[in-house]
Amino acid sequence: MKKFFGLVGMAILGGALTLGGYKLLFNDTLVIERTIPDSSQTVQTNFNPAFNTNSTGLAAETIDFTIAAERTVHSVVHVKNTAIRTQTNPWAELFYGNGSGTRQFEQVGTGSGVIISADGYIVTNNHVIDNANDIEITLNNNKKYKAELIGSDKGNDIALLKIDAGMELPFTPFANSDNIKIGEWVLAVGNPYNLTSTVTAGIVSAKGRDLEGNRNIEAFIQTDAAVNPGNSGGALVNIRGELVGINTAISSRTGSFIGYSFAVPSNIAKKVVDDLLEFGAVQEAILGIRVDEDYDDEGVKVADVFFEDGASNSQFKTGDIIKKVNNVKITKFSELKGQLTSKRPGDNVEVTIERNGELITKTVILNKKSTFISNSLGISFKDLSDKEMKKFDIKGGAKITQNINKSLSYYGIQEGFIITKINKKIVLNAAQAKAAIDDSNFGNGNPLFLELINLKGEVEKYAIR
Repeated sequence: MKKFFGLVGMAILGGALTLGGYKLLFNDTLVIERTIPDSSQTVQTNFNPAFNTNSTGLAAETIDFTIAAERTVHSVVHVKNTAIRTQTNPWAELFYGNGSGTRQFEQVGTGSGVIISADGYIVTNNHVIDNANDIEITLNNNKKYKAELIGSDKGNDIALLKIDAGMELPFTPFANSDNIKIGEWVLAVGNPYNLTSTVTAGIVSAKGRDLEGNRNIEAFIQTDAAVNPGNSGGALVNIRGELVGINTAISSRTGSFIGYSFAVPSNIAKKVVDDLLEFGAVQEAILGIRVDEDYDDEGVKVADVFFEDGASNSQFKTGDIIKKVNNVKITKFSELKGQLTSKRPGDNVEVTIERNGELITKTVILNKKSTFISNSLGISFKDLSDKEMKKFDIKGGAKITQNINKSLSYYGIQEGFIITKINKKIVLNAAQAKAAIDDSNFGNGNPLFLELINLKGEVEKYAIR
């Protein structure tokens, strides 16, 4: 027992000696330093929040893109365009005889398309399938189908295809593109660089955008959603998964996306599709006015009033300034062009004009544009009258009204001749004739076959080279 208490006493004594030595040798206060970075300089701004974020919450936090993506991704397809090109070597032709220097090769292009109906109708860009000899569609499930070209419109860069899948297909419904707002979220769905079903997000940056050097479409939706080569013909959808545009072009110096992309509004695309299905060509509606191109204030100023084929429903006067069409604000010509392109001849539109400082709203019946110009062939032509169709016992055609550069005079084709077939296909009106000529590969070594009725009522056939 004594031994135990002796060991405990020695332990206590050792601890006391150790503590005393520590206090003697290390009596300075121990300081622990913590480095805190200097706070950033605060700069006051004049921003006042429009709502209380604590009570309302940011709108962006509630946006869910997954619903729109799921509704769209299976209706966007990959489009493969195979064209047969002919190349001629003149030296081989010279030394080895006719046909020796000619070879054919395949040229393949790719893009995107959007299924717009369960029975297989597909919208894409005209430039995606231009001059195609074979069109192949690949669905999101990797099933492949041959597509039929129903019709195309080069001016609006829209083409309509059809596949027979033997089953109902997922499709994207059209939305009213007039209702989309600047700043609204949109998704671009397509196949850039052959990457299947790619989805990107952005906002609508501008509407009614006209592109420098583009003489056809002048009413693009501009967005900052990333669009790259291969996206052409793909879907631009709102957050509900409804089609608001067909992605068509990008602004780029490199060939890749650098911040802005452009889409044909869905209202224009739908109108083109409906016209192609019903008439085989786009029916262009006009107000019957000439626009003052020097007017640079808000609105579109009427420079002159005219009508084709004796129409007489004039509601305009020279000097009127168009401010609205169907309650859609018009600030520039591209916005007016977009509204008219989405309408048909015979449609009624409510046009608000400023006349002598007073705003007036008038109901205007849109006229039909019946005269068209083919720049590639250098002629203008117009629709036939009922009297002319009855006289020659034909269902339609395109009457040459002007031989602009006299290119057809060499063949003896004159003003007043009626074009009835182009490349062995019947044409029923001037719009069809223009589309058939402009969509042909005429001028690249391939002849353009024309069948016409001359001034004597006789049928003549030509191969224009």
